[in-house]
Amino acid sequence: MNSMIDELIDFTKTKFGLDNYYLERHRLYRNVNIFNDTVYTLCMEWFPNHVTEQEDDDSNPVGTAVIEINVNTRKFDRAIFVMGETYAINGITFPILDTKTIIKWIEGETGLTYGKQFQLHKEAEGEFQFKECFEGIAVSPPGFIDIKFNQEGKLTSFSVHGQFPSKEMVKEGTYTLSFEAVEHLAKEQLKLIEFPSYEQKKLFPVYAVEEIYVTNDGTSTIPFEILADGRSYLKIDKTIFWDEPIKKLFDRKEISWVEDITAEQAFSAEPSPVSFPITKEEEEKCVMAVEELLRQEYPNDTGKWMLKTLHRDKGYIHSIVRANHQNNRVFQRKLMIMIDARSLHVVNYMDNKPMLEIYDQFQALEKVTVTKEEAFEKIKELFELKPYYVYNFEQKQYILCGKLDCQFGVHAGSDEVISLDDL
Repeated sequence: MNSMIDELIDFTKTKFGLDNYYLERHRLYRNVNIFNDTVYTLCMEWFPNHVTEQEDDDSNPVGTAVIEINVNTRKFDRAIFVMGETYAINGITFPILDTKTIIKWIEGETGLTYGKQFQLHKEAEGEFQFKECFEGIAVSPPGFIDIKFNQEGKLTSFSVHGQFPSKEMVKEGTYTLSFEAVEHLAKEQLKLIEFPSYEQKKLFPVYAVEEIYVTNDGTSTIPFEILADGRSYLKIDKTIFWDEPIKKLFDRKEISWVEDITAEQAFSAEPSPVSFPITKEEEEKCVMAVEELLRQEYPNDTGKWMLKTLHRDKGYIHSIVRANHQNNRVFQRKLMIMIDARSLHVVNYMDNKPMLEIYDQFQALEKVTVTKEEAFEKIKELFELKPYYVYNFEQKQYILCGKLDCQFGVHAGSDEVISLDDL
C-alpha cells in the first residue's frame, strides 16, 4: 500500500477513534468541480471488530464507518456511521450540544467562516443542517453541511457538499432588483404544466413557474437547470436531419462507471480527462455519432430530435438529446447518448420513454378554463425574488442575481390556488 495512503488511513483512525474497527476496504476516486478542478477523494469503509463477514446483500453492517477525505486538502467530506450506531472510542464527541459548539467545530474542521460562507438552515433533535452562502446571501449551485450526533453527543454523521467560494471568486454587488423590474419575466416563466397524481391516476393542469435567475442589472437570465447539477456543458442546440435510415441494429455495450485511480495520480493532482474542453473535432464527430444512432434506432424521426448539449463524464462524452415536439407534462422526452471518449462512437444510450408511458394510463386532462393572464393575476403577489450569488460558467465567477420563483400554482380547471409541494 502507498505510504501516503497509509498516513491518511492512520490519520482517519486516530481522528475518529476507530480502535474498535478494522479497515474492510478503501478506494480512490475523482470528480471535477464547477471550477473545473480535479478533486481526489479516498473513501474508506471501517467495519466494527465484532463483524466477521459481509452481509448477504452487500450492505454495510450496522455501525460501519464510511469516511471520505480529500486527498490534497486532508479535509473530510463525509463521515457516516451506518444506522447512527457508533462503536468509536475517544472519537468526536460534543460535550455541549448547542449551536455555538457545533459551529465552532465545523469552522475548525472545514476552514469556513460562519455567516460568511455557511449559515444555519434548520435544526432538529440530534441534527443541524447548514447551507452554503456568501456574506449571508444564498449561493447557487447550492452547498450544505449536515451533522448528526446521538444522545451521548457522539458524532454519527457529518457531510460537506458544495464549493463555498472565497472572496476572490465573487463579483460583489449591491442587490437592487425589484419584482416590478422583472414582472414581464415572471409572466413568461408561468407555464401550463400537467402534474401527475399517482394516487388518483390523473393529470392535473396547473399554471406553475419555472424558476430562473435574473442578473442584478435585469439584462439577462440564467436557467435553473444549468445549475441543477453544477456541471459545465457545451451547448449545441442542433436539430438532426438525415435522408436515409441505417438498416442495422445498434449493438449496446456495457458502460463502466468506475475509474481505476492510482495513488500517483491522486497525490500529484493529475487533471482528470473530464476537465479537458471538448475540441471542435470531437464536437463534430459526436454530432455524427448521434446522427448515426438516431438513424439506426429512430429511423423515421428525421428532424424530430435536437442535440442540446455535450459533456464529459468518466471516459465518455454524454450527449443530451431532446424531442423537438414537447407536451406540457412535467417530465419531457429525452435521450442520453454515451459516446466513448477515445473512439468517439456511441456505446450505449438511455431513453426515458418507458417512464413517460406510465402517464399515458392516467385519466385524460381536465378541461382548461383559466387563461394564463388570469392565473398570473391570482398568484402575482405570491412570487418570490431573492438575492443569490450564482456561478457564471462563462465568467468563471459568482455574480449577483435574483432567483425568481413561486411555491404556488393555479389549477387551470378550478381556478384554485394550490401549493406545488402538495402535488
